[in-house]
Amino acid sequence: MRQLVAFVITALCVLSFASAQADGLPKTYVIGLDLSQSNPLVRDKDYAARAAARAAKEITALPLKSRVMLRTFGSYDASANGLKVDQVISSHARPETVAQGIATLIANVPTLVAQGKLKAQGKTNIVPFLDTMAEVIDCSASDVHVVLLTDGFEDSEYARLTKTGGTLPTPSDAPYAGCNELLILGLGQGGNSPSATKHLRAVWTKYAQAAGFAHFSGLYDW
Repeated sequence: MRQLVAFVITALCVLSFASAQADGLPKTYVIGLDLSQSNPLVRDKDYAARAAARAAKEITALPLKSRVMLRTFGSYDASANGLKVDQVISSHARPETVAQGIATLIANVPTLVAQGKLKAQGKTNIVPFLDTMAEVIDCSASDVHVVLLTDGFEDSEYARLTKTGGTLPTPSDAPYAGCNELLILGLGQGGNSPSATKHLRAVWTKYAQAAGFAHFSGLYDW
């Protein structure tokens, strides 16, 4: 009798897990690593570790068939941003395993830069990076979350945001219409100015809304 009860409980647990996975619609989780010299990610190991832990927590919660994409940006130069990771969550690539791999990479960015394996870059092309990624993801096909590990100080042909001001161009065609979230981790980091962080949050909120994201969060720390 005990064996039967144990079997039934185990079966119910398996079915419950399978049902939860079936109900969880696949997501697309895009991670952008800002390798510009101004971003603390390229030199601060403690900051990189915190960012890695936050990314790992969210990836671990992804359902099966979700897609995780990691890219770097900074200069508008494809040859300088060759690091690309694409992974689909599956029974062979469990979310916790993928999360651990991505977290290890993010946490080691300062070391990789110091060793010359990754190059700190002189520009911060955030908007051009988002323009590029909008061409390769489909917001109507899955629940899309874009997470940028950046200080948010755009420095490109489009705009230059500083501690004292600056604005971003307004997207005219809502390239991310239907996408769930744009999250910036580290907004204002390095600026050492709460007013600058507040300005950046307002500017990026306006941009995210015009781009079509349903939600925007800009976190200085977490």
